[in-house]
Amino acid sequence: MEPGETLPPPRPSAAATATAAASPTILLGRYRLGRMLGRGSFAKVYQAYSVADGSAVAIKIIDKKSKSLNAVTEAQVLREVSAMRLLQSHPNILKIHEVMATRSKIYLVMELASGGELFSVLTRRGRWFTDASTRRLFQQLISALIFCHESGVSHRDMKPQNILLDGEGNIKISDFGLSALPEQLRDDGLLHTACGTPAFTAPEVVARRGYSGPKADAWSCGVILYMLLCGSLPFDDRNLVSMYKKIAKRDYQFPNWVSKPARYVIKQLLDPNPSSRMSLETLLGTAWFKKSSSLSKSQSDGSLYEMAALAKDYDLGSVSSANAFDIISLSSGLDLSGLFEMSNGERSKRFSSGASFEDIRDKVREVGGRLGYAVEKMRGGSLVLRKRAYVLIVEVWEIAPSLMLVEMKWGGDGGCLDELHWEEWRAGLEELVCSWHNDDA
Repeated sequence: MEPGETLPPPRPSAAATATAAASPTILLGRYRLGRMLGRGSFAKVYQAYSVADGSAVAIKIIDKKSKSLNAVTEAQVLREVSAMRLLQSHPNILKIHEVMATRSKIYLVMELASGGELFSVLTRRGRWFTDASTRRLFQQLISALIFCHESGVSHRDMKPQNILLDGEGNIKISDFGLSALPEQLRDDGLLHTACGTPAFTAPEVVARRGYSGPKADAWSCGVILYMLLCGSLPFDDRNLVSMYKKIAKRDYQFPNWVSKPARYVIKQLLDPNPSSRMSLETLLGTAWFKKSSSLSKSQSDGSLYEMAALAKDYDLGSVSSANAFDIISLSSGLDLSGLFEMSNGERSKRFSSGASFEDIRDKVREVGGRLGYAVEKMRGGSLVLRKRAYVLIVEVWEIAPSLMLVEMKWGGDGGCLDELHWEEWRAGLEELVCSWHNDDA
């Protein structure tokens, strides 16, 4: 050894290496991290297991310090969580269990779809699905999307990569980062943000005209149905201008094995004119869609057609019971937006109340009527009201017996609430309120 030369650090023994590899990573004392399922520009998704009961979950880990995470992507994360929380009850929509955070990371704990992406299945098969298999998957997709639309959510990025499969081959819609919530509607009742994946995006969205979210989702469903039955995209061109010329001319061909009833559905969904395009509600009544098929391999208590039809029910049911995730995400001290140090106080107000759900609902409608709001939708524990440029969403959770948590969110183009506008609402609802959660008074 030469003078001044240092010995290299000792190499770990094989036994030590094996022990380190066998030591699992435990996240916040709650989940044991497993293999990576996928990764994006600012997030990674892992399979994980609950320390408490060993159940398998998927965890999306978002790096808050990533250079790829900006104000737009932060908004997408918040939108994804809000949409998934609103849509928890449908069996074909991926469930979110809880949200955890540290100074540098956010952890979204979600249902595990062990079958992977529908896109991967299509790629592995290298061909198309049978008519019966396609119908079963497509019926589940339409059932879930109608539920989304009647809950005020448009997905806006429907494609096989965002459709997952569980262990029994049933679909789970995922990735609501580009979804539109009711508060994003403008005064004309339409959406105006161009987004999505070109091969699956409706032409009116790309044209940056005002568009209907449900009709845009219907177009994407037409592309997906074509892929399932034909094994390829209907419009596929690297030159986007050429592709949209083909779309305008409806320039695509069917393989000879696609049935006439299925061709009819695809043609009606791939109508470049949204006004004449078939809606998903109309799709429910078509002969191809209604043909007998079970809801899932594990469910036998009713057809998919019946379940999709149930999603059209506007009646208010019982108020939702809040789980730990709901309480954490709505608490003034742990507002989910605080994960990104964002503030939304001027667009959101919350209060607790000892009144019944029915009394809260009736009072909101009464006060809203006096202030010029009209009720647009009522579903579960939610109401959507509109007054010109303002959209108001009211959600009610049962925190404990005789204790309700009410959140009021304003959206649309009305901007932030002025003091007079808010004081009118505050005065009208005062008799219901135990305490305000995010109001200086």
